[in-house]
Amino acid sequence: MNLNKACSNILAQLSDFVEQLSETDFSKPSQTLSAATIGQHLRHTLEFFICFERGYSTGVINYDKRAHDVLIETDKFIALSTINRIDAFIKNLVDEKELKLEVGYDLDKDEFIAIKTTAHRELAYNIEHAIHHMAIMKIGIQEVAPYVRLSPNFGMAASTIRYKENIPQAYQ
Repeated sequence: MNLNKACSNILAQLSDFVEQLSETDFSKPSQTLSAATIGQHLRHTLEFFICFERGYSTGVINYDKRAHDVLIETDKFIALSTINRIDAFIKNLVDEKELKLEVGYDLDKDEFIAIKTTAHRELAYNIEHAIHHMAIMKIGIQEVAPYVRLSPNFGMAASTIRYKENIPQAYQ
């Protein structure tokens, strides 16, 4: 499986659960998630992809410069539209290229250092980041929207899925 297909599978899982979620539950605070919402975690996840998309065209990715778009986290239809747009970009992404990743860890200054990276490396990072937040969203979904039916592999890394397929049932 290539990175584009793996990413599209992740985006399809996100789209599937958002379609099932009521508009109210999409932005309902979850006590388990420290009063964060499913929509906020989804928005955070999608904005990393948006930063990747923007950086792919400009040559510089900076995940700190996210928009924190309230509409994506409060309107499930805007979130779905955003997922579809990102998926179209990913499906058409064919060229590997060198990029720069700007990072800033100084709490006293808004300064960034540039690190060499590649489009494939950053796409892999976005997949891992999405899986991590999907695992968190899964916890919130169980609390605020237990009616949502998630894929059994929702929020699981490919390595975990392969591992679980190869261990005896007695240990699962």
